Amino acid sequence: MKQPSAAETTTVDARPLDWVRDITPYQWRVFAVVWLGWILDSTDFGLFSFVLRPALSELLGNQANLAELGRIGGLLSMVGLLGWALGGFVFGIVADYAGRLRTLAISILIFSVFTGLQGFAQTPLQLGIYRFLAGVGAGAEIIVGIPLLAEALSGPHRAKVTGIMMTGGAFGSLLGASVYGLLAPLGWRYVFAAGIAPALLLFLLRRGVAEPESFAAVQARRSRARLAGAGVSDADREFLRFVPMQLFGRKLIFNTIIGLMFCLGTLLSIWTSLIWLPTIQSLMLEKDAINGAEAIAIVSHNMQLWSIGGILGYATFGFIADRIGRRATIAFYNLGTLAVGLYLYFGVDHHALYPYLLPLFGYFVWGVFSGHAIYVPELFPTHVRATALSFCNGTGRIITSFGPLVAGLLVAPFGGNFSKAAGVMTCFALLSLLAVTIGRETRDDALPQ
Repeated sequence: MKQPSAAETTTVDARPLDWVRDITPYQWRVFAVVWLGWILDSTDFGLFSFVLRPALSELLGNQANLAELGRIGGLLSMVGLLGWALGGFVFGIVADYAGRLRTLAISILIFSVFTGLQGFAQTPLQLGIYRFLAGVGAGAEIIVGIPLLAEALSGPHRAKVTGIMMTGGAFGSLLGASVYGLLAPLGWRYVFAAGIAPALLLFLLRRGVAEPESFAAVQARRSRARLAGAGVSDADREFLRFVPMQLFGRKLIFNTIIGLMFCLGTLLSIWTSLIWLPTIQSLMLEKDAINGAEAIAIVSHNMQLWSIGGILGYATFGFIADRIGRRATIAFYNLGTLAVGLYLYFGVDHHALYPYLLPLFGYFVWGVFSGHAIYVPELFPTHVRATALSFCNGTGRIITSFGPLVAGLLVAPFGGNFSKAAGVMTCFALLSLLAVTIGRETRDDALPQ
């Protein structure tokens, strides 16, 4: 289980695939656990957006008009993201104290069980409760998985492998679209029921995966510092301080702000699209009298294309970031999100162009999230890394949780136009662009210990 030294510097490979041979079996096992966990997490959490309209139409009954769909759907989306934020906050801190692997297993169990329970909801309130608790587990999984993988891959190939791992988010969306296309004709409840089955695989994959050496070193230092008692050094006293408080100390406050701005901008720009894109397309299809199974097939296909674009965006991020730097890569993805997203929402009023635009939009709006797993961990040392990631993402998610609600509430003043509401929220990619404009470059730095 020998891992590359943190002192290794980032290099440009002589041949494109030479780096693959340098990854150890231990590192590939960690990659598999985190990648599959992210796939299942994204699948389970994303199923909601596919069945939002039919679920609320049934649960609301006679009240299921477009305005009420926007209001209640926005509230339920907000609740899920608040659960995601809380899970990230709590389990990020737990992971910095109790370990990455144990925390990861608990999060998988939570999001799997409560995703399945959403299919048994009898009222919007019940759906919201299950949605919140599923979000708690879903938010924790990737927050814990990213530091685990970053620390296992502390050498020069970290960005490439981590970017490929992040494709799990888009693969999850692709799998969710496939589940929707297969099970939605049977009813929206069957779609949720499918969310519980795959999580069992991860418990098998956890066998033989140990904590990274860098985290084991943190645990050992904490033990030594506590045994020192009154003789503890000032450095170790700061090291033992409650981890969330360390993020606001003199050494880390600037990086904390940069990480928060980056996460907030990217989260706001994608979540409204993730929640409302299926509804936007179904409404467009209705204009051409396309409904029922035919509409389900078209929406499922288009969302699969969106996910395929995201897979390519995630996978190429790390390679681009190793070539031109983290900041320039994040800027490239944000500018692409703005260009394609604003045209999609403000310049297109017919579904015919969606199969061509969605892969391109997915490439940028999904792909920039590889920066969450590559850039943000490089800003913080091991003993606060999971907490820092959970704070930046969690705070961003709390604020972002209002995004789908705001977009839903904007539907009424926009005359029932979900596209314009989603377009407004896409503009928040500018905040992420600002963050990397003033943040520091980390491409040539070793992962902080």
